[in-house]
Amino acid sequence: MALQTDIAIIGAGPGGYVAALRAAQMGADVTVIDKRRAGGVCLNEGCIPTKAMLRTAEVYALARGAGTFGVGVQGVSLDWGAAQKRMRAVVEQEVRGVEMLLSRAGVRLLIGEAAFMRPDILSVRLEDGEERVQARQILIATGSRTARAPIPGLDGPRVVDHWGALNLEALPASVCIIGAGAIGLEFASIFCEMGVEVTLVEMLPRIAPLMDQSVGEGLAWSLERRGVEILTSTRVTAIEHGAEGSRVAMATPEGERAVEVEVVLSAIGRSPNIEGLGLEVLGLKPTRAGIAVDSRMHTAVPGVYAIGDVAAEGPMLAHVASHQGIVAVEDALGHTARMDYSAVPNCIFTLPEAASVGLTEEQARGKGIDVATGVFALANNGKAVAYGDTEGFVKVVADRETDAVLGVHVVGPHASDLILEGTVAIALESTLDEIERTIHPHPTLGEAIAEAVLAVRGRALHLPRPR
Repeated sequence: MALQTDIAIIGAGPGGYVAALRAAQMGADVTVIDKRRAGGVCLNEGCIPTKAMLRTAEVYALARGAGTFGVGVQGVSLDWGAAQKRMRAVVEQEVRGVEMLLSRAGVRLLIGEAAFMRPDILSVRLEDGEERVQARQILIATGSRTARAPIPGLDGPRVVDHWGALNLEALPASVCIIGAGAIGLEFASIFCEMGVEVTLVEMLPRIAPLMDQSVGEGLAWSLERRGVEILTSTRVTAIEHGAEGSRVAMATPEGERAVEVEVVLSAIGRSPNIEGLGLEVLGLKPTRAGIAVDSRMHTAVPGVYAIGDVAAEGPMLAHVASHQGIVAVEDALGHTARMDYSAVPNCIFTLPEAASVGLTEEQARGKGIDVATGVFALANNGKAVAYGDTEGFVKVVADRETDAVLGVHVVGPHASDLILEGTVAIALESTLDEIERTIHPHPTLGEAIAEAVLAVRGRALHLPRPR
């Protein structure tokens, strides 16, 4: 006899487990199925372990520069194995925390592989048998995996993805990173701060191509200052592997070139996990982008939803997956809920960080808007100077005619926290005047946002007047 439940969720990542918690909070009987354990790629292999390792890189950099602050530190060294041990402890703590939340909420967690038998019944292959789960609504939240590209040698023994990079037996002397999106840039920061020789290759004309051009330029300046070699408009044509390392051949704007490195990191994007789910039983035909959904996360099959990286709509971000999961279960339980992607913050956890929300300047101009921008450098911010962390800026994009705030873009320390003000401003359709009239505490990095808003109309108070 099938296990009866109100809502079944395939996948316990940040989309699936948040959806489960919200559904349970609303009184539903919820069953979550995952191949391994709670947390998905984000907690187990991606967001959390990467940030733990970034923190190690940051502490190492601070220790090396401690003398600047009047602190004497001798014999600073990096213990890669100890850093990995801390990273794994952080992951375990986070996963156990999610499992505890699910348990306390009364959510049933099954470890196994689920596939559709019909729109309301799943077959779950467990370690010790099979379970059938019948649900009124089913959410597909199976996430994504590292994308592959038709590059000869990309499947070689010295090519790793983000998780493989975090689990290398030893820190390599050199690495070539293919792809300068969020993953590639974060690992460029980690490795360069740890003393690894880094070559960063991007096929498009600039790094961080999904963000405002100024963000890409700011990150490029920062990484190159730290010794990272950045090759844009460059395509990797082949990778040859030898006993001591790999040779990466590339087509650059200046011609053919090759670099010799110990490790190659593939960071060329993500592909949705759509295989093995029995979607053919439902008549669903996903594309390379994933499963088509509407603003309520409905698929073409009544009662079946798709959220997170496996859904074709919305950016592949953990926080987007969580919101999609909430929308899906609220809709499934009879409430009005829809996704709105107009104010989605996007963060890159480099050193320093980068974050954006709303329209880039290029996007706004492409819409025919009369654009006005304001930029405020953190070198003019009191707290940044006091903390010795002045790399970066805040840029505000606005509509010159209506004074509406269209986009906020930040490069600098705690950019992922600072972007929250911009996110709320855009979500509430704020104007420049409304932010200008908001009192910002002093001394804080957040004052840079207020100054960038003032700069849109040439009124920044803490920027020297042009001579």
